[in-house]
Amino acid sequence: MIIRRIHREETPPFSLLLLADPSQEKVKEHLEKGVCFVAEEDKKIIGAYILEEKNEKSIELVNIAVKEHLHGKGIGKKLIQHVLQSTKEQGYEIIEVGTGNSSINQLAFYQKCGFRMTGIERNFFLENYKEPLFENGLRCQDMVRLTFFLQ
Repeated sequence: MIIRRIHREETPPFSLLLLADPSQEKVKEHLEKGVCFVAEEDKKIIGAYILEEKNEKSIELVNIAVKEHLHGKGIGKKLIQHVLQSTKEQGYEIIEVGTGNSSINQLAFYQKCGFRMTGIERNFFLENYKEPLFENGLRCQDMVRLTFFLQ
């Protein structure tokens, strides 16, 4: 598996990124503001993530996704390891990520990767998404913020 930054003229993997965020508008916004990386195996994209700089010391992982049939095979963990290594090399000290209160698997995943819960943005999904979101039988309402301290 190789992980690489997508080229400007390359079409981003929208269908994959929409697995992590169902809002096409938000995914486009993240792609405009951030940098997209893809994981490829046999020249096929199997995973992706987008990073957005917050300031000179902090960057946010705003989207990360792996093809659904490949979940549980360690690809997401390799993407996170790539994020940690590349951002540390660039001099960042903090990586932030946010996920929904109903995203039980993602909350466990980020914590297993070393992220710590650092806050909650109440009503984030109620205020920023037109359609109600449900996951694991729960309404997604609040954004749970997690942070990885690189230093």
